Amino acid sequence: MEPDLTPISLQESFCFSCSPDVPCFNECCRDLNQFLTPYDILRLKNHLGLSSGNFLRQYTSLHIGPESGLPIVTLKPKDPHKLICPFVTDTGCRVYENRPSSCRTYPLMRAVSRSRSTGELTAHYVVLREPHCLGFEKGRTQSPRQWTDEQGLAVYNENNDKLMKIISLKNRLIRGALDHESGRRFHAALYDLDNFRSQIQHTDLLANFRLNSRIMDAALRDDVALLDLAIQWVERNLLNPEQSKRKAEIL
Repeated sequence: MEPDLTPISLQESFCFSCSPDVPCFNECCRDLNQFLTPYDILRLKNHLGLSSGNFLRQYTSLHIGPESGLPIVTLKPKDPHKLICPFVTDTGCRVYENRPSSCRTYPLMRAVSRSRSTGELTAHYVVLREPHCLGFEKGRTQSPRQWTDEQGLAVYNENNDKLMKIISLKNRLIRGALDHESGRRFHAALYDLDNFRSQIQHTDLLANFRLNSRIMDAALRDDVALLDLAIQWVERNLLNPEQSKRKAEIL
């Protein structure tokens, strides 16, 4: 049976609850096809006390997005035959406090469109009803807005939406996939943040930027500030290198 997808506005209500008392508990952590955003990886690697490089090697696989042509990262299942999440246990998720954004959003799915004229982002939601999920039977009534607040999604959405500008710029300037070296550097900058921090400290990676000390200090000590800097570096040096040559931007 195929899952049911029902569009829903921010103000409309849906009925859903998930807890160990629901008979299907943990079923949504199987048949894994889990995409991770750079912000997801930032939260997970810090929760586990791993460097970004070690987290990527141990828990992820790298692919090229068929539509964007950009490197994308997926969570590697614990068992390649059963496709079970590596973080699920009999009592639930062992990284629950820092679980990925798609897990937090479920059973909703969120998509974002970007206005070409204003650049404004608009979020759209659908309710995903999968055959195995029994959370709708005796759930609590809430709106997508309430669910977003309750699941702590605002900070995830804010950081994930920053990639929309990158994807839009890439699709406008570069057709198809990035070349191998550009793809490697894209992945290294956005997903392997600890390596990116080392690169900006010990190489001339930011030679085309004029950074004030406040922003540089923030990037060296805070992963979110570092991710913001990495996104700007990708935008100017990988996706729009002619702009980078013409003018060194002050960030």
